[in-house]
Amino acid sequence: MPQHPALIVLDPAARDADAEHELLRAQGPAARIDILGVEAWSVSDPVLLKQLLTSPEVSKDGRRHWPGFDEAVRTWPLALWVAATNMFTAYGGDHRRLRRTVAPAFSARRVAAMRPTVEGIVEQLLDALEATPDGEVTDLRDRLAYPLPIAVIGRLLGVPDDRGNEFRSLVNDVFSTTLTPEEAAANTEQLYAMLDALIASKRADPGEDMASVLIALGEEDADGRGLAEEELRDTLLLMINAGYETTVNLIDQAVTRLLTDPEQLAHVREGRASWTDVVEETLRHSPPVKHLPLRFAVTDIELPDGRTIAKGEAILASYAAANRHPGWHRDPHAFDVTRITKEHLAFGHGIHFCLGAALARMEAEIALEAFFDRFPDAALAPGEGDTGPVASLISNGHRSVPVRLRPRRG
Repeated sequence: MPQHPALIVLDPAARDADAEHELLRAQGPAARIDILGVEAWSVSDPVLLKQLLTSPEVSKDGRRHWPGFDEAVRTWPLALWVAATNMFTAYGGDHRRLRRTVAPAFSARRVAAMRPTVEGIVEQLLDALEATPDGEVTDLRDRLAYPLPIAVIGRLLGVPDDRGNEFRSLVNDVFSTTLTPEEAAANTEQLYAMLDALIASKRADPGEDMASVLIALGEEDADGRGLAEEELRDTLLLMINAGYETTVNLIDQAVTRLLTDPEQLAHVREGRASWTDVVEETLRHSPPVKHLPLRFAVTDIELPDGRTIAKGEAILASYAAANRHPGWHRDPHAFDVTRITKEHLAFGHGIHFCLGAALARMEAEIALEAFFDRFPDAALAPGEGDTGPVASLISNGHRSVPVRLRPRRG
């Protein structure tokens, strides 16, 4: 019988995620882990992960396929990640129905139509940064990476501009893995209250935004194809969460990597790589989401090494560990924008590939190109801010990105 390695308890604050990912990969294609008190299988082998992400033997519906669901909803800090009712937690026909409903919001035509809006928001943010005195340190996570995606997703869903900061704080805590169950529950209650207020306002005064479209679908449905009230609220929750935090981290990581290694930035400026290359290598090297909870085995699943994920056991998609798997990429820990093959799982795979991927990529490319064009002398300011990782097993960014936009003069 194969040996069963000791359970790996994931650090809630993710203080040394790279070392933790090495430990996961060292245990084979999957490792037994504890994530905030819930036992699961962390899958870090990209071949196996792709297989499981597209297999009908794996479900995202904990209500139907996880014996630990009821206990987790009562006591787990990440209860919202398994208890919401949207395509993120749906299985089979329900997943297909919900995905078809949301997909028009992220069609190629709609994303392309948003380009002028994104460019305008970026220019406004850079104009504000322009007023920073020479030599003064500013936090780019706070002043560029954060406000851009929250403004974009706000325009898409019709969230009033003056509510953006409220959503920002609440969404941040959805991704936090250091809250107590009580704190997480209180944050969820506040977030739902804001969503209920948004839905009520759109019912009273509908517009051309996606929230109004989704509300109309539910109200006009007569044969079960639209969105029930709970599905509507949780679908808006998913769109805000997925469209915001991931893009924040993508911009944060790209800026940090380019300013840490000026040679990589020189590749772009001298024509050896494009901004698309920068975005894709960032997604591979430092994906916005480290681990994505949770999936569940619908039946026993035999692993390549002879072990078995038993029916009903939880599965954690460990995207960051998979992206740097040594069997997938040469020199996987190096950040190299000239890398020919940048394949990654940052946006999932197959039927669970992120619908908002094109929008996130567009936002990041526009922001990076405009920022480095406007501030060619920008440099990191180590020691001027807390540049440690955000305290999250899920979110993969820095607490701050302190930068001097221009050198001191005089």
